Amino acid sequence: MNDSVLNRRRFLTLTGGATLAAGLAACTGTGGDTAAAPAGGSGNGSKELRLFTYEDNSTIDLVKAQVKAFDAQNGTTTTVDSLPGSGAAVYPDKLRTELLGGKGPDVWRIWGGQIGAPFVKSKQAMDLSSYYTKFGWDTRLNPAAVQGMTFDGVKGGVPFIVNGIGGWYSQAAFAKAKISAPPKSYAELEDMNAKLVAAGITPLGAGGKYGWHVMRLFEYLLETSAGPELHDKLLTGDESWDRPEVVTAFTTFKKWQDQKWMPAGAVGLDPADVELWYVQGKAAYTITGSWTEAQGIQAGGKKSADFGVFTLPTDHAPDRHSGFVEGYMVNAKAGNPDMAAALIDFIVKPDTQKALKVTSSAVTGAEPDKSTLPLSYEYSQGAGKQPFYTIQDQAFPKKQADQYFAIQSDVLQGKTAPAEAAKKMQDVIKGWKK
Repeated sequence: MNDSVLNRRRFLTLTGGATLAAGLAACTGTGGDTAAAPAGGSGNGSKELRLFTYEDNSTIDLVKAQVKAFDAQNGTTTTVDSLPGSGAAVYPDKLRTELLGGKGPDVWRIWGGQIGAPFVKSKQAMDLSSYYTKFGWDTRLNPAAVQGMTFDGVKGGVPFIVNGIGGWYSQAAFAKAKISAPPKSYAELEDMNAKLVAAGITPLGAGGKYGWHVMRLFEYLLETSAGPELHDKLLTGDESWDRPEVVTAFTTFKKWQDQKWMPAGAVGLDPADVELWYVQGKAAYTITGSWTEAQGIQAGGKKSADFGVFTLPTDHAPDRHSGFVEGYMVNAKAGNPDMAAALIDFIVKPDTQKALKVTSSAVTGAEPDKSTLPLSYEYSQGAGKQPFYTIQDQAFPKKQADQYFAIQSDVLQGKTAPAEAAKKMQDVIKGWKK
């Protein structure tokens, strides 16, 4: 077992506000040298750059505006391409295909953990250590977030987001169902769901297309049934998934569909649409991060005061939530790596982060503005400072995550019984070569 796996285990008990994921620094796989390509000003000095991201359609114009400002300062021309809504199920494969074809972007946005790690391991992403020194990123970024973009000692990415997942809800929906306050226990959450259904309201807006959105529900149910210690060991493959606690989580997962606590046919629904239902009056709440205040509530012309956010109760201490890191990487074959790194440096400046409305920034001085993003500020000062577990599509390598998504989809559709799903998940984890 190497140090990166040990670091990843330590991550699973750290807090989001102070010390994020050493475990996101894990880089697994077999064979080959794990060092990334070195940085250092090589390339052809091109003044043309390409940035690839998965920015939401409601905020992509903010990104383009800031990139345009960078271009004006540096005499560059940067093309911004985005693949919104697909999440970790599609975007990494699209990026990988471009890189293997020799036409990849100069800079790309990516998640930490087992999603970002392969790009560093394969030397498609540049070792940014020299740029950390040049731009002083170590002193400007959350140290634990930096660890979340460090893979086997290689600083392969620059973090700009440290985020946690919670329940974001419509106060109008709660009022209609005569719900006076968010739930404080799992039993209260189920009672709340029943009241919402009785009032003619779909409780949870969740879509199963791509797998990652309904995953947020299952990982919460697993935290509730297994508890923090066992959940962590399941995520690292140190305990078998073929066990009663996992069966319970899958059983409860199916219950949410059967009781109409999530939309009918949720498996086929696009999260890009369904996540906004709580804003549009089609559902009471969703499970998402604080980006939804800018991208969902405010972009939809609504007032933050009409909504709220709560921690999904697990009945365990600590009451953890799901969390993750996002950042930027530089193509090891970038035509102008110095300029690519300069673009990232521009993006991680506090003023740029605020202009981008990043609600969970890893950049010192770019905390949410209480006056403009009150709910994000509230979350950052409360649940955002609590311990969290690794969001599951970062905890697993891409292959295992895809197999897991297929299993949870089959459970919701009644094709696979909960007990069989637990056995299948153990088979998936056995295939993970660490």
